[in-house]
Amino acid sequence: MHTNTVNASAPHPDFAGLRRLHAEAVRDSVTLVRRMTPGDRSRPTPCSAWTLADLLAHMTAQHHGFAAAARGAGREPAHWSVRPLGTDPVGEYTAAAENVIAAFATVEGPDQAFALPEFSVGRTFRAARAIGFHLIDYVVHSWDVARTLGLAYTPAPELLRAALPIARAVPDDDSRLAPGSAFRPGLTAGEDADMLEQILTALGRSPHWPGPERGAATRDVGR
Repeated sequence: MHTNTVNASAPHPDFAGLRRLHAEAVRDSVTLVRRMTPGDRSRPTPCSAWTLADLLAHMTAQHHGFAAAARGAGREPAHWSVRPLGTDPVGEYTAAAENVIAAFATVEGPDQAFALPEFSVGRTFRAARAIGFHLIDYVVHSWDVARTLGLAYTPAPELLRAALPIARAVPDDDSRLAPGSAFRPGLTAGEDADMLEQILTALGRSPHWPGPERGAATRDVGR
């Protein structure tokens, strides 16, 4: 998530529950990324103009940036720097994911200040909001990875119930048209759309994005 900012009124579950669900969303993404092979790196993704390698590099950098913010060092640009994938991108991604989960576990309470320069240079955000930002990113990015690889993604209903109001609180304005925006203008969900589809369409993703031909998914990811 780059240019969009979630409204202050966005509801959250209790803080401990929010962190638990955040960790679940991030670890779901790890499970999916571990299914990637070197030959998958050039696959197109639902993120416009990004290959899977681009997406994974972005996701890895965001974990490091949010972890730094939780530890009081979010203003340092180096923590947010996107770097090319190394020789073990899956291992690097897994380590980055566990880093941000561990960093969020050290946060003293929902009002701790997070510096998130990609959102605003001149202000800070409450920890509860910042963790909500990251949670919704990894519900959506998990779907991005799953769709790219032709895998099923079935997050736990509790996670989706927490994520849906956060997704709906992201402003649907001209900022979504800016270069680097994580989300595109919202789409209309069908009358029978499930919670994941409602989240995706609220953030400009088409649930019917045509992923690459890879055959049927071998198993669901999530619970």
